[in-house]
Amino acid sequence: MLIRFFYTLRREKVPVTVGELFTLFDCLERDYAFADMDQFYLLARMCMVKDEKYYDRFDRAFSRYFKELTVLDDLLREMIPDDWLRRQLDSVLTPEERRQIQALGGLEELMKAFRERLAEQKERHQGGNKWIGTGGTSPFGAFGYNPEGIRIGQDEGKEGRAAKVWDKREYRDLDDTAEIGARNMKLALRRLRKFARTGAQEELDIDDTISSTARNAGLLDIKMVPERHNAVKVLIFFDVGGSMDPYVQMCEELFSAARSEFKHLEYYYFHNFIYESVWRKNRRRHGETTSLHDLMNKYGKDYKVIFVGDATMAPYEITHAGGSIEHYNEEPGAVWMERMTDHYEHLAWINPVPEKHWEHGYSIAIVRQLIGDRMYPMSVKGLEQAMQKLSK
Repeated sequence: MLIRFFYTLRREKVPVTVGELFTLFDCLERDYAFADMDQFYLLARMCMVKDEKYYDRFDRAFSRYFKELTVLDDLLREMIPDDWLRRQLDSVLTPEERRQIQALGGLEELMKAFRERLAEQKERHQGGNKWIGTGGTSPFGAFGYNPEGIRIGQDEGKEGRAAKVWDKREYRDLDDTAEIGARNMKLALRRLRKFARTGAQEELDIDDTISSTARNAGLLDIKMVPERHNAVKVLIFFDVGGSMDPYVQMCEELFSAARSEFKHLEYYYFHNFIYESVWRKNRRRHGETTSLHDLMNKYGKDYKVIFVGDATMAPYEITHAGGSIEHYNEEPGAVWMERMTDHYEHLAWINPVPEKHWEHGYSIAIVRQLIGDRMYPMSVKGLEQAMQKLSK
């Protein structure tokens, strides 16, 4: 705003420089003139005019530029953003001043005072400690401060102390399809549990120790039991195809959660779809692979099988021999998936692609058909559904 005022002075032949304009800016930053037109006029003239013979020209330029700003509120609205005005009280009030502001004393007193002031008030009010408006310390309105009041027209709460709120609020249902972190993954995976005590006796059985000691005339008789653990056996296959790059972090979180939840966990990698072999180390996927036949012989039917991948590829990669883009597969991937579903009764596919996009991928439809529509999204709800299905 003052840049235009600077050029107005130059058009009136007042010899002002940029340095004098910066001097005025500095004085305004130090609050040498605030909210007072007369003070601003004197300050501006002192900073911008170095010779008294230019006073008349300065007056003409000042009058010409500010002629439409007849009241201080108009000037402030021109110079200062409304959002700043609404929230300036936050930085103005000190903690001591906040403690000195007294509440009216309950909702009944608030409503009585509100009706009275609403009847008296004629126009919009900014600041102050009485009227219904914005800013200030009045108990009524928005963007102000009072330990007890009626909040009207504010986009969100600030102090959390309003006795009554008159705002239009939009609520939404909790989203159970939100992307999940490692902790929420652990909670979802815990639905797949079957506790057992096997192995070496390493844990103290307090109840049996107390009973045995009592039966032994008070002589300590320590009883140990094997550690209680989740006996579920899980076999996970992770897709490492290029289309999975955006979901690497989600897969890492799922892998970390699974490692911490399942004592009996085995994992392997595949590229786009399952073929005759899988691998443990991606760097050695061409040299150190595991035959899928050997894998099914090694891990029995009691294993729960989970595939993690976006199932996004060319359909021929699933349905045709030689469809793999990394090697020549003598049998179609669909044949190998049928063998997996025949061998393992409990099988699920976790897809990180949002479920709303599944209908747009033909390969996803093929995979869902091959696994008996046991594909679930990688969300809280999706993981819980998958674990429930695997636990049956």
